[in-house]
Amino acid sequence: MAANREWNCEDPDRRREWAASTTETLRVLEGKWKIIILCQLFAAKKPIRFSELERLIDGVNQKMLIQQLKQLEADGIVHRTVFPQVPPKVEYRLTEAGYALGPSMQALIEWAERRHAFSTT
Repeated sequence: MAANREWNCEDPDRRREWAASTTETLRVLEGKWKIIILCQLFAAKKPIRFSELERLIDGVNQKMLIQQLKQLEADGIVHRTVFPQVPPKVEYRLTEAGYALGPSMQALIEWAERRHAFSTT
């Protein structure tokens, strides 16, 4: 649900609520690999196997990838499906809450590109 912000809001409590909400959201996304994981899941547009994620993310080790995925799962951003077979098959996909990050991620990418353009001029 998109909401227009009245940035000149006179209510300091409301502004603190906005800051707290933003801080909590950034906490969910912090971590060296989480943004990269999310970008790969958005690009895949379908569930993706653990081994494929590991292959797509240069420099990540298995332990760190598992840790970051567990945190994203605990925060309701990623869903993990384990298939009862040998060898084990595990897939990850974005949850509804994860997909809802799409517009925000797009805005952050656009802001980063603009910021980069400003710093190179």
